[in-house]
Amino acid sequence: ITPMDGVFHSQFEETVRPYIDLIDTLREIGVGEDISLPSIAVIGDQSSGKSSVLEALSGVALPRGSGIITRCPLQLKLRKIKNEVKWQAVLSYKDTSIKLEDPSQVEGCVSKAQNMLAGDGVGICDDLITLEIMSANVCDLTLIDLPGIARVPVQGQPEDIGDKIKNLIRRFIEKNETINLVVVPCNVDIATTEALKMAQEADPEGRRTLAILTKPDLIDKGTEKIILKIVRNQVIPLSKGYIVVKCRGQRQIEDGTSLEQAIQEEIGFFKNHEFFRCLLQEEKASVNCLATKLTQDLVDHIKKSLPLLADEINKQLRNSRAELNHYHKVSPPLETENLKEFFIGIMIKFNEKINRMASGAAGYRDNLFVQLNSEFKQWKEQLDCTKSSFHQVVQDVVDDYDLKYRGRELPGFSDYNVFEMVVQRLVIELKEPAIDRLRVIRGTFTPLTAFTSHCFHNLEQCISANKIEDIQLKQEEKVEQRIMEQFEMEKLLYTQDEIYFKTLNEIHSSGELASEDRYPGLESRNKYPEMLKAYYEIVVQRLADQVPMLIRYFMLKESAHLLCTEMLGLTDCANIAEVLREESDISRRRITTQARIERLTIAQKKLRNFI
Repeated sequence: ITPMDGVFHSQFEETVRPYIDLIDTLREIGVGEDISLPSIAVIGDQSSGKSSVLEALSGVALPRGSGIITRCPLQLKLRKIKNEVKWQAVLSYKDTSIKLEDPSQVEGCVSKAQNMLAGDGVGICDDLITLEIMSANVCDLTLIDLPGIARVPVQGQPEDIGDKIKNLIRRFIEKNETINLVVVPCNVDIATTEALKMAQEADPEGRRTLAILTKPDLIDKGTEKIILKIVRNQVIPLSKGYIVVKCRGQRQIEDGTSLEQAIQEEIGFFKNHEFFRCLLQEEKASVNCLATKLTQDLVDHIKKSLPLLADEINKQLRNSRAELNHYHKVSPPLETENLKEFFIGIMIKFNEKINRMASGAAGYRDNLFVQLNSEFKQWKEQLDCTKSSFHQVVQDVVDDYDLKYRGRELPGFSDYNVFEMVVQRLVIELKEPAIDRLRVIRGTFTPLTAFTSHCFHNLEQCISANKIEDIQLKQEEKVEQRIMEQFEMEKLLYTQDEIYFKTLNEIHSSGELASEDRYPGLESRNKYPEMLKAYYEIVVQRLADQVPMLIRYFMLKESAHLLCTEMLGLTDCANIAEVLREESDISRRRITTQARIERLTIAQKKLRNFI
């Protein structure tokens, strides 16, 4: 009989094949780049018999030997076909696809592919090799063979080769969508095997793990009952359990035993074994039993995963379409005649953003006025802090006037010029803090140098290289000049009489209110501190508003107007095609997003037939 005879009834095959084909198709179109797909990952320590198990399932010889033989993940896709159809296979990796017409070609072609991807020697590589085998003597199944776990590096291997292999294995076995197929030799202590330990870490409850015990013919006499306990799930429990197999060994290979013969000899081994014959009846022994269980487990796993898979594909599609919609909004049209209209649209949006930033309109996150409010508030607080020192200086001048300041006037009279000079000197000391506040505020305007769209590097350069910086520097010079002029005007000591008396009365707590008709009594020198205090209050209020207004007008409003004018001027003088040339990274991301949407859309349609 052929190796897989009796494994499946035709009705069973009809229910199995569509689900496995679905996942393989999704993987072929690249959906595996976006979401995790149900799969079976085969792991084992070096020399655990992993390659022999895969040979028995696939019917072809794979690279084997000591050390690291599997150096790249190998996806083994088995397709059961009708007896009359000739055996065939396809080996694929990167952009290479090789058709094989004879099983004897497989081992050499896989080795060559590994050398191409991982280099000659003993290195490993993450790139996937796919071997699709179509034969009447296999079951419908897809597995991913991973490099054997190395404990000690051999000559030519990096010191961290063990960690690299484990990291590669973890990327597969930690996914909830993966069934972990752990290969463990019967002649070692199962609790010490690194492969099973890694599977337990990735799947603590053992729900996704199936263990295969190999080399039952090499166990020591007297340990058979221990193996039976393990297979019957009485030592290290796994939900999917254990299966023991006896694959073709090195002696059989040297004797020329074919894979078909090895399968028949395996059945004979278990039938005639004193302790293990019962495992055949329990369906816990033989490659045929393993093939049946793996296929059924994979299909069940796929069925359970489909609703979650569909939800994830829908979510990814929504996100990808939103991302592509963003790229479409900022990507230039292919037609040259539409470039200028697109360019003008960009300029209008840019100008709208600049005007929003400068206008102080509520409701926008990029409102610069919101950022300036705290600076203006600090300026007001700084002014208020100078009041007490001003009041003290004026009081000192009044108290010491006759001793230090009196000129030719008779006693009792005061010279207005003395107090005028005091006010001028103290007010002019506020000039430097006002200029310093301007320089602090200038750092707030860096958002103006960020263009609305970061997709066009040339346009950003055209806009921000000199224009924005020049405009800001010129406007800053204007503000500074206006502030200087404001303080020169403050030397004039002037305010409207009505404003002066109003302020004086506000700070005058008792007595007769001052007015234009009633101020002679104020000429008394002891009233000067109160009078000058009122005037300084007016100065503080004037500067508290005037400096921010100068900054707002020249640094915000006028800067925005000048910048918008400059930008619109580009529409007539710029080489629009060159200016709108996209950065390669943006173009690449858009193409990648489009490709993702295409494959996810195909996946979505295919899943609808199963859900």
